[in-house]
Amino acid sequence: MIAILRLGHRVGRDDRISTHCGLVSRALGASSIIYSGDRDDKMVTGINSVSERWGGKFEVGYNANWKKVLMDFKRRKYTIVHLTAYGMPLQEKITAIRKNKNVLVVVGSEKVPGEIYQLADYNISVTSQPHSEIAALALFLYSYNDKALEQKFTKSKIKIIPQEKGKKVEEG
Repeated sequence: MIAILRLGHRVGRDDRISTHCGLVSRALGASSIIYSGDRDDKMVTGINSVSERWGGKFEVGYNANWKKVLMDFKRRKYTIVHLTAYGMPLQEKITAIRKNKNVLVVVGSEKVPGEIYQLADYNISVTSQPHSEIAALALFLYSYNDKALEQKFTKSKIKIIPQEKGKKVEEG
């Protein structure tokens, strides 16, 4: 089981980024995202609406106290993976991380508290260069489970039919 912890959401500034973290998490096999920072019911509603229409099971939660969330997952024996440009290269650590069935992936926003680096089991970088949180999350999730692109979403009301050209969508 993979869960995501999005740190420091700021209404009006991080709406799109945090929403896309949720959408990428859902699309690439995570079971949930919990965000901290500003409470944002509009963002939660948006991600839940996508899950309802496009299928699958994905939960969105809020907790102002990121440390409480992280410590709860540690108590539940989750491996904590913090995505950061300052971490160890993903390709050097992914084999060890894959051995863990339950993973909490921490995705930053504003300045990440230094304590995160100490609490994480792995501080992982996808490039050791400044990069997008969304890109790092997508690369990590795919690297963790290369079958993520093949998953099927149950109870969908909308389904895209792949096309070489044009768009085809089935509803119902």
